[in-house]
Amino acid sequence: MIMKKLLKINIVLIIGFCLTMTGCKDDFLVQDNPNAISPATFWNNIQDLNYGLNAVYDAFSNGNSYRLVDELARSDYSWANGWQRPNNTNIYYQQTFNEASDANRHKWANLYTTIFRANQVIAACEDLAGTHGSEDTEEDANLVLAQARWHRAYAYFNLHNHFNNGQVIIWDEVPTSETGYYKAVSSSQEVLDFYRADLEFAEANLPSTWLEDANDDSDLGRVTSGSAVALLGQSYLFDGDFATASTYFKRVIDNYGYALTPHPMSNMTTYDELNEESIIEIIYTLALIDGKSSASTANVNQLLTGKQGWWGGVASNWLIQEYRNDPLDFSDERNMVTLPDGSPGFRRYTLRTSYSVAIADDDDTPYYGFSKTGLGTNFNVKMTCFWRKHTNWDIGASEREVEGTDGTTISGVNERLLRLAEIYLNYAECQIELGNVDEAMLYINKVRRRAGAQLLGPAGSGEFPFNDHDNLTYDATSLREHLRHKEYPLELSCEGPGGDRSIDLRRWGIKKQRYQELAQREYVGTSFQMENDEGNLIWKWGALCDEVAIGDGDPDWAEFQEAAVNYNEALHAYWPLPAAEEIANPDLYNF
Repeated sequence: MIMKKLLKINIVLIIGFCLTMTGCKDDFLVQDNPNAISPATFWNNIQDLNYGLNAVYDAFSNGNSYRLVDELARSDYSWANGWQRPNNTNIYYQQTFNEASDANRHKWANLYTTIFRANQVIAACEDLAGTHGSEDTEEDANLVLAQARWHRAYAYFNLHNHFNNGQVIIWDEVPTSETGYYKAVSSSQEVLDFYRADLEFAEANLPSTWLEDANDDSDLGRVTSGSAVALLGQSYLFDGDFATASTYFKRVIDNYGYALTPHPMSNMTTYDELNEESIIEIIYTLALIDGKSSASTANVNQLLTGKQGWWGGVASNWLIQEYRNDPLDFSDERNMVTLPDGSPGFRRYTLRTSYSVAIADDDDTPYYGFSKTGLGTNFNVKMTCFWRKHTNWDIGASEREVEGTDGTTISGVNERLLRLAEIYLNYAECQIELGNVDEAMLYINKVRRRAGAQLLGPAGSGEFPFNDHDNLTYDATSLREHLRHKEYPLELSCEGPGGDRSIDLRRWGIKKQRYQELAQREYVGTSFQMENDEGNLIWKWGALCDEVAIGDGDPDWAEFQEAAVNYNEALHAYWPLPAAEEIANPDLYNF
């Protein structure tokens, strides 16, 4: 069984083929080694199926399947390497990557590793069906099969959305000969149909929840029927079928017991993991179980943190402005604070802003043991904001000083790949495109209310008439613009399976235009004074990022100039197939 904190079990699953030795006449030279593990000898019972399934979950948890920081750089969310400001040579940020680049090579390889392992489990489940000796064990084996097919589908969901215009290789079986390792890519529609069939099987055969006993959480983190329905909805959304997508999203919303957490922090740190909002979540831990840890070793937290970090995924300036300018809901008591002079006042930033990113003048939120964000680290050399997501700002003095890390760059923060807030916003997008603006606003405002942000629409309207509203009237065009460039980024930036923003910009047909627009914006670093924990005023030089009008003053830097020039829809809308695959597979394009 999969523990609540996923164990990394080192299982060798051998599917290799035997190469006969030509010219040898002695029979014993071509006999199977009776002491070697082979597919025929390994897969015998439900325990073996679960061992194989653990290996599938292990591949699923590998950060190379998502390449979050590289995917951030490939979108408009990130400046990429912050230490190089105002210059930047990151090939993903500059849109100069190609088939030989590391990110797409590793992403491709690990997604196919997941498929490879899932196919072994699927084949074994099918071979052993009817041999388990009891109805309960047969049901358990079918649950293993459904999980394996879910994982195969999720790997293809990512391959289809990220590589080669959706034209990738379909593996539905385990190769048994040398020639069996060479296959051509299939059409985008064939890949889509293939993984949808897996998701439909998973939906029909997986439970909506694995937790049957409040005292037993050993199955938490397993994939569910609700997650299969959610992915089916996204598959239709990304394909432009808003009506069908909408029906799937509404089923997720209504039928599976998911709910928004009361506080944004529940979805950002080790606090409140596997909560009621979580739909797909990778489980990591620093705790040792049987001498092993399932901590994340992708170092994502070290790339994103502002405290002794590597500055590998710095938020883009336009996004910082959106976080800073998201208006407060002054009717929300969570936004009330006590000011330094003892008088009542309000937070500087929304709860969502404060718990998504670290901004130097956020005096209301602690950071790495300091009472105010600006005291927790230096905000200089144009480093004016860091993501809090994925980092341990709430439980350590630095990433290396969290209990259990022993000075290494690992993290126990779970990876939230999909949560209900995203489904709310996906559903809202469908409603906008279907002409149901009021329904779309209803779900956008559910997310904004949880965020502590001012709601959209006329004062006194909607589901929450007593909360603050912006008192604007929205039509499909204005609400679409808000959703694309405010609500999606503010709620979901720097999370998920990686690359969601690139998918969105591509399917909206605006990625080149987006880079060109952003390249025209200019920014300055602004200094300010703040009070430290000893009550003394200190200067934070250039610690805030402010946008200035073109031609107004002497800007410190801009962004996305290279991307605006280099981005080519044919070359960069998807990851190209890796050069290693093109070299190794002579049948790749024989379709």
